[in-house]
Amino acid sequence: MVLAVAASLASALGVHADALASSITNRDDTAYKISIVEENAVAEHNLAPSATVTGICAGGCVLHLNRDPDHDGYNLQGTDVVSIEDGLLYYDAPPAAAAPAVGDDADRPEVPRNE
Repeated sequence: MVLAVAASLASALGVHADALASSITNRDDTAYKISIVEENAVAEHNLAPSATVTGICAGGCVLHLNRDPDHDGYNLQGTDVVSIEDGLLYYDAPPAAAAPAVGDDADRPEVPRNE
């Protein structure tokens, strides 16, 4: 219901549906297999170097890189913009709750892993 209202509002305001979803960009020289788990559905993508997948995780999801058995994945919210660098997932823009204060020159935060 909430997602339907958000989608209707976005449509009325002229916002593209991908703006309500996450995206992931591979900034490594290595391809990755990403698995996106939303509720009970799993979507798999091969992410080549410099490639981007958009429109994912609209309602939140767990993202896995190469299905690492020692790692439970990354929790993403519907508007997270992230990238893979050196085999780790980083926010390209800080989440709204973690936005740095004015004048804060901290590096982009790493997306926390599920443990």
